[in-house]
Amino acid sequence: MPAAEVSVSVGLVRRLLDEQHPDLANLPVEVLASGWDNLVCRLGPEFLVRLPRRAVAAELVAHEQQWLPQLADRLPLPVPAPVRVGRPTAQYPWSWSVVPFLPGRIATRSEPDDLWSAAATLGTFLDALHTPAPSQAPVNPFRGIPLAGRAEGVLKALAHVAPADRAAALRVWKTAVATPAWDGPPVWLHGDLHPANILVHRGRISAVIDFGDLTRGDPATDLSVAWMLFTAQQRIALRQAYGHADDATWERARGWALALSLVFLTRSADNPLMRGIGERTFRAVLE
Repeated sequence: MPAAEVSVSVGLVRRLLDEQHPDLANLPVEVLASGWDNLVCRLGPEFLVRLPRRAVAAELVAHEQQWLPQLADRLPLPVPAPVRVGRPTAQYPWSWSVVPFLPGRIATRSEPDDLWSAAATLGTFLDALHTPAPSQAPVNPFRGIPLAGRAEGVLKALAHVAPADRAAALRVWKTAVATPAWDGPPVWLHGDLHPANILVHRGRISAVIDFGDLTRGDPATDLSVAWMLFTAQQRIALRQAYGHADDATWERARGWALALSLVFLTRSADNPLMRGIGERTFRAVLE
């Protein structure tokens, strides 16, 4: 995990709240997670604070602040649209957010009780999200792009895969890259949709979180989640609920699932949770 570029702590959160949102400053604060990009703290019973720990993450938080409130109202699942925005100060250089606390556990740790229903729920969510995005929407150089743009990383990572699996994966990759590219308008994308960014509450998918990689482009990027959580038959349920993934888009989605599984496998030495997602996805792609 990359080192933090600034010192982030509960103490810093308290100071920023006291200075900028004093009506929230007396709420209890405790660290919930410290990830690659953000320190996330629970703030009382209703809120979370997301504090970037790297400059690259600060830009992603700005994207969430600008665009997620505009998308939230038309999505069929709750998303963490910011309810307060924090400003840079002398003690902290970037914008930060207060977002609603959404109950549930990540799907990696608590699978839905009914994966068939969950697949349909996620397909419906993506159908609502994947609408044409404006030209001002964020552009991500790694997500939503033509699949061929991931070739260098995929081929490099495959060199570390067992020979028998490498041959099968290479066949999947060549087939996916050879499919027609997305020729529709760039659509809104979550950009980083995997089971650790899906919440499950009382046995059902309850929310989709962490929109830092929000971008526009090929919907196949997000549809790759079908290989991260579901069986082959359950993937059909997701595709049917989504309603408009043609064969080429579905094949590219499989290619995206392969590319992302290799990222998870090769960059998660200190993160067994993400490595587990990579292993499961890789096996599903090779079915």
